Amino acid sequence: DYVPQMLSMIQTLESRGLAYQSDDGDVNYSVRQFDGYGQLSGKSLDELRAGERVAVAGGKQDPLDFVLWKSAKASEPDEAKWDSAYGPGRPGWHIECSAMACALLGETFDIHGGGADLQFPHHENEIAQSQGATDKPLAQTWMHNGFVRVDNEKMSKSLGNFFTIRDVLKSYDAETVRFFILRAHYRSALNYSDAHLDDA
Repeated sequence: DYVPQMLSMIQTLESRGLAYQSDDGDVNYSVRQFDGYGQLSGKSLDELRAGERVAVAGGKQDPLDFVLWKSAKASEPDEAKWDSAYGPGRPGWHIECSAMACALLGETFDIHGGGADLQFPHHENEIAQSQGATDKPLAQTWMHNGFVRVDNEKMSKSLGNFFTIRDVLKSYDAETVRFFILRAHYRSALNYSDAHLDDA
């Protein structure tokens, strides 16, 4: 249970002027108060402003701000929630990752990886939270892998073109699968097909 670590990190961010509680009870991260926001993905705040919605959602001061602690809704009594100094609620998605990484790996660790789709906004938000709370870089190296594609479409359960490595290992040995994967750069998309595995 990492809720205490998340709440501690949120309180640190609030004390440093990087977070605020809005009238609706949510606690939000103030993106414009963090100087390095956008460096990982190469996005500037001006570029991000061009894609923002006209209306600011909820109690956010800025459309770019993101939720650290989501206030529980009285209309949804069965939703997951924990007690906190901010009232009952639940953590935002990004703060969970920062708190767990800090608790398990330390304030700074060597390599942080993930899919290319997580670089922005998720990893940018993790950096802003973690570095904002500790004054230390979250990770020394960031590695973002390309997607596995099937018939030139991203593999996903929603498209019905999803399978597991266990399924593949029923037809191909592990060394063949490893060689097939190593033929593409980790940042590049990997197009899966039986023909490519046969070739490997």
